[in-house]
Amino acid sequence: MKKLFGVITAMTTPFSKEGNVDISAIEQQTDFLIEKGVNCLYPTGTTGEMFLLNTEERKNIAEAVINKANGRATVYIHTGAMTIDETIALSIHAKEAGADGIGVVTPSYFTVDDRAMIAYYKEVCEAVPSDFPVYVYVIPQLAHNDISPECMEEICRVCPNVVGVKYSYPDFRRLMAYMRCKNGKFSVVFGADDMFLPALTAGADGTVSGCSGPFPEVFVEIYKKYIDGDIAGAMESQIKANELVFLMKSGADMSIFKNILSFRGVCGGHMRSPLKDLAKEDVEILHDRVKPWL
Repeated sequence: MKKLFGVITAMTTPFSKEGNVDISAIEQQTDFLIEKGVNCLYPTGTTGEMFLLNTEERKNIAEAVINKANGRATVYIHTGAMTIDETIALSIHAKEAGADGIGVVTPSYFTVDDRAMIAYYKEVCEAVPSDFPVYVYVIPQLAHNDISPECMEEICRVCPNVVGVKYSYPDFRRLMAYMRCKNGKFSVVFGADDMFLPALTAGADGTVSGCSGPFPEVFVEIYKKYIDGDIAGAMESQIKANELVFLMKSGADMSIFKNILSFRGVCGGHMRSPLKDLAKEDVEILHDRVKPWL
């Protein structure tokens, strides 16, 4: 059972000008990330504009990444959707397509209490084999709903295939609390990539990072140095990574990720409406800012 670890890249979804998914660009991105040394690929999540994709598009992307990776990296497919039926269909498809596991975001927009949250994950987890690993994806600042450590413990009790959590809110106390689930045998990966090294030293297994898509090298460097016991070197790399994180997240615009990929020779593609591409003048400013890193 492959769990998430190290640098888990939250992949972008490249679209054509007409708004169609560009599968060849997704395959190119997959090769780029694997060649740069990332440990795991995580398509069709938040950075992949998940709720702007239909079910068929999400299945096609999953198949493209799994087939192109061809065992060279762990591949987890994010399958959380706005309806339980779509989430289950995508989860079953991910298993059949050859994914190593899935991530499932909490229900979104509508308020969900603990009883409903537990029932939701139980229904999803029972739809796939009991040995197929599932990560609960907690991002309350976007999904509206949160999961307390006590609720997570109960989810683990009724869903044996829930092996971990992708936690994308910068709360270290909650991070540590999740690590106590399942008698300390619960995998925790952190979405706050500017705190990758601190999370590792606290016991996390890795980071799910959107910023590692355009610049995977520095995040791979942090992890390798940490594994080798070079904490001082890993700290230097984290400081360097944080400069990039600040640059890439300064506009809170995922089009920045796509433009940097294109600067690097990987087709980043366009955004899908209602999200917009960077204005031409902003692209030029961005290029000037990232040029020293290219």
